[in-house]
Amino acid sequence: MNAEPARIEADALARIAAATTVDALRTVGQEVLGKRSELVGLRKQLGGLDEATRKAVGQALHATTQAIQAALVDRESGLEETERGARYETERLDLTEVVDPLPVGHLHIVTQTWQDLEDIFVGMGYGVAEGPEIETDWYNFEALNIPDSHPARSMWDTLWVDVGEPGSMLLRTHTSNVQIHVMQAQTPPIYMVAPGRTYRRDTTDATHLPVFHQIEGLVVDRGITMADLAGTIQAFTQAYFGQDFESRLRPSYFPFTEPSAEFDIRPPGGDWLELGGCGMVHPNVFRHVGIDPEEWTGFAFGFGIDRLAKVRYAVDDLREFVTSDVRFLEQF
Repeated sequence: MNAEPARIEADALARIAAATTVDALRTVGQEVLGKRSELVGLRKQLGGLDEATRKAVGQALHATTQAIQAALVDRESGLEETERGARYETERLDLTEVVDPLPVGHLHIVTQTWQDLEDIFVGMGYGVAEGPEIETDWYNFEALNIPDSHPARSMWDTLWVDVGEPGSMLLRTHTSNVQIHVMQAQTPPIYMVAPGRTYRRDTTDATHLPVFHQIEGLVVDRGITMADLAGTIQAFTQAYFGQDFESRLRPSYFPFTEPSAEFDIRPPGGDWLELGGCGMVHPNVFRHVGIDPEEWTGFAFGFGIDRLAKVRYAVDDLREFVTSDVRFLEQF
């Protein structure tokens, strides 16, 4: 009887090693350790043995049981890993999207123009500023010398926002509001441009969009004159359009500049084309932000980024920029 535990162990270990599935292994485990197994039968016979033999056989049975249990755990872990790997391989899906050649997108034409303009003005020594698109009436109109009763209010088709007091918040009609924020936060001299999105209650057509993009420029320093403004416009025109392009200033009116002008450009052999507005910063605007107009002078200018892209790339209709037609966009 002393030899039985060793035989049972050897037989069980062989059967465990031969099991090829988890289910088959569990069947083996039930047969070698269950209630009807030889090990349980031997334990039942221990009571009829003398004390010394009972102790020796009991110890052997205990060791055999532990060895078999350890072998079962180890074998089950290996079989589960194998079965899991086989299942994963069977269920694996190839989700690789094969596109030849792989299409690669690029920046929108308006974004390209926006970045080109920033690069030009940064190269001329200007900083780039940003401001809120939802603005107060004071920043969008009042501080720019356009009080509530001013007839120039009719020049902007304003989209008001239902926030706060009625008529106090709006979607900015131009990026000129950024001028006020910058002059409040920064002591002159100031050289900055402010590109951004603007909103007006315009009917969409070939030359107008209710949501469009502008770039605003502002210079504040001692001794600034209209000559500096004209030179800046000419330097920008040649840097962006080419050395053969010309620019000119025509008298105009804007409430936040005095004197005011429209600036035009002309390609070689072509006609003059209006591009934007400009002028010397009105003294009242300086007073609103606490800058002494007797000590400081400056100029401001602004034009539409979308319209500039339209001119540069000979696009007939501004609506093409917002229709998301890939056939149009991939040309630029």
